[in-house]
Amino acid sequence: MGEGNWYDADIERVVVTEEQIHNKIQDLAKQIAADYVRMESVLLVGVLKGAFMFMADFARALGRLAGAVEVEFMAVSSYGQRATSSGVVRILKDLDRDIANKHVIVVEDIVDSGLTLSWLLKYLESRSAASVEVVALLRKPDAIKVNVPVKYIGFDISNEFVVGYGLDFAERYREMPYIGVLRPSVYSRV
Repeated sequence: MGEGNWYDADIERVVVTEEQIHNKIQDLAKQIAADYVRMESVLLVGVLKGAFMFMADFARALGRLAGAVEVEFMAVSSYGQRATSSGVVRILKDLDRDIANKHVIVVEDIVDSGLTLSWLLKYLESRSAASVEVVALLRKPDAIKVNVPVKYIGFDISNEFVVGYGLDFAERYREMPYIGVLRPSVYSRV
């Protein structure tokens, strides 16, 4: 952890360091570049807000290896997410372009229940994409309620409340360069 950052006292422990994130992104980019070597281009669809840091770093890494990388964003909201996600999804920001015949890679910060991601994959497939795969920086295997095919996974983590590197609590902690477990005392105050 960096010295003197405002958030350090709120973090119980670091789960994934900044260096581990950087190295894993390079590994994922190499793997995906090799799998998509014959494609003219790939379309990365970042899921806002949590994936924005991962998306930026991953797009740069993949672009260096694979050539043309196109970028899109979506924002979705899952009802009842506070207790348990219901899987009922509302689109807050849709794609700005047609994805028919595009090779789409959904860029996710974290897969927990899998309900929202499952819906999103069906939605993108219904828009006639040539292929749809997922790259997720984090996955919580113990939280999964529906089996979603996530081809590229950075780290499996335990089912704890994590923040940082795009992940937030009440819109805070997104700028942290690492992933950390938030102290229960922080969210029990709210």
